[in-house]
Amino acid sequence: MSSYTLPALSPVDEVAVVGRAQSFTKRSIKKDSKAAALRLIVSMIDLTTLEGMDTEAKVKRLCRKGVTPLLDADLPSVAAICVYPPMVRVAKETLAGSGVKVASVATAFPSGQTFLNLRVEEVRQTVEAGADEIDMVINRGAFLSGDYSRVFDEIVAVKEACKEAHLKVILETGELGTYEQVRKASFLAMDAGADFIKTSTGKLASAATLPVTLVMLEAIREYFLATGRVVGMKPAGGIKTAKQAWHYLVMVKETLGDDWLHADRFRIGASSLLNDVLMQWRRKDTGRYQSGVYFSED
Repeated sequence: MSSYTLPALSPVDEVAVVGRAQSFTKRSIKKDSKAAALRLIVSMIDLTTLEGMDTEAKVKRLCRKGVTPLLDADLPSVAAICVYPPMVRVAKETLAGSGVKVASVATAFPSGQTFLNLRVEEVRQTVEAGADEIDMVINRGAFLSGDYSRVFDEIVAVKEACKEAHLKVILETGELGTYEQVRKASFLAMDAGADFIKTSTGKLASAATLPVTLVMLEAIREYFLATGRVVGMKPAGGIKTAKQAWHYLVMVKETLGDDWLHADRFRIGASSLLNDVLMQWRRKDTGRYQSGVYFSED
């Protein structure tokens, strides 16, 4: 086991974080910018299905929707389709030639509670099946008990198993307790080789929030300035409307700059967000909201 030590970190001013995060919700989209904003949101979505009742047919439908969200609209494809490991192969086949990535949760998602060798083997098999990206969960029990070296070593082992696939490290911020802990976990994950850091699994009531995401974005900025290494960000869970997504994009722009306003550096993990974006797109063209029943759920 390594003897990893967290770097000395400045404290988090919780009042300032909450206040600044709230300020992003007061921004509005100008009419002539709305189309560009909606297109950008679509291009950053990791369109996700992580249900026990997922079938190959459902995953195929989701892939086709991700490639062409609306048949008669000038919208880009989503960034990735995120599925459980057994569905990777069918997603890969369905998305062939589209440019849309296949992402998969691994490491005993969502709890992460099994033996490390099994978690690493799951990652290996998932990558062999065709996954371009792996979303792993950290060992929150080890982290909260202060066993940072164990968490670091586990991320390193998973990163090695990913080979050429990108690694998104899920902190499950709703279980970390404080912004200070979120900041610590962000730096630990980046030090261990994370290509992206991600807020949550989406399986808890407490998922992505603007203040938590701001703490993680500030950590990414500080890490980049210190090391020169680019790390991406992925809030996941609870982002259901285009308006909410826009608030996140404004926060990214004002914290990290335009270079992060691209799917290579920023993703939104979502299942229902895409439909709201499509409703907003129709409203932009017609002036009326179309009922949700006109858009497929998968």
